[in-house]
Amino acid sequence: MLRILFLGDIVGEPGRKAVSARVPEIKKEREIDFIILNGENAAGGRGITPKISIDLLRTGAAVITTGDHIWDQKEIVEYIDTEPRLLRPINYPDGTPGQGSIVLNTDKGPVGVINAQGRSFIQPPLENPFLTVEAEAVRLREEEGVKVIFLDMHAETTSEKIAMGRSLDGLVSAVVGTHTHVQTADEQIFPGGTAFLCDAGMCGPVESILGRQIDPIVERFKKSMPQRFPVASGVVGLRGVIVDVDEETGKAIHIERFSEDYDPSQSQ
Repeated sequence: MLRILFLGDIVGEPGRKAVSARVPEIKKEREIDFIILNGENAAGGRGITPKISIDLLRTGAAVITTGDHIWDQKEIVEYIDTEPRLLRPINYPDGTPGQGSIVLNTDKGPVGVINAQGRSFIQPPLENPFLTVEAEAVRLREEEGVKVIFLDMHAETTSEKIAMGRSLDGLVSAVVGTHTHVQTADEQIFPGGTAFLCDAGMCGPVESILGRQIDPIVERFKKSMPQRFPVASGVVGLRGVIVDVDEETGKAIHIERFSEDYDPSQSQ
């Protein structure tokens, strides 16, 4: 059995500090073999920088996935080609910097990770992720002999993420959604052996609205006037999923939501 920990969108400095403090311990406590983090909101809530990428990888993460905010920090454009463990959505057009998948060797065999972005109510509009991801999963299995494949499906709508999971059932080990920052309660293993969770949630402040300070967002909804949305503070919720995979077949055998709170004031 190979055990994968995936943590949803890391939001700003509070999320980064919580991940840095807890991931090494979680790895030991839960006997994790492979860690994937979504880091697309790690830099002040928008994008990721080279330094943050390096720091997150030093926590023990094997791969960092992203999404629609991947290019928000301009220095990432040149950096992403130098760090293959930092993924951008695979369904960007040919010639886009970076890559959307990676295969890494572990003591329990190779693990493939794919990052894709949906097209419903999310910008920028990219190529069809269903066709792109299926082709890549087939390539990984047939050309590289990879059986354990994990997909981070960064998308807005539940229907698009569920459809992706159903479409790939039996072809990949797990499909887990990101982007909404709200952990869903629909973890399951589809008939073909693909583990699924519609959204992993976020690693960000609990007393917030999607990781941001509450009052400015409430005011925006009330008055429809522009507001600044600073990242919130306080206790951080670490949200994600743990998936156990049979490394011989690539089929998931167990999935559970991961959820714990980290209080920075208690760790000084």
